[in-house]
Amino acid sequence: MAVKIRMKRVGTKNSPVFRIIVADGRSPRDGKFIEEIGLYQPLKPGDNFTLKLDRAQYWISKGAQPSDTVASFIKKLGKVAPAAA
Repeated sequence: MAVKIRMKRVGTKNSPVFRIIVADGRSPRDGKFIEEIGLYQPLKPGDNFTLKLDRAQYWISKGAQPSDTVASFIKKLGKVAPAAA
């Protein structure tokens, strides 16, 4: 089973909101998922995403492959987290 960390669209028409989820690679974009680990609001200015970095790192250590967008979120949080701690 190939596990992916990707986004699931949940917003309304012309107002997109995405949940960052861990899902089987064979399931559809808005279908069944294993765990929800974050939220992305592309129309919100400034800090427009949240992500449970520890859960993302856990799933990556288990072999999950993040999408390109989710990988960029993880990279941004990875740079911010040590400075905040």
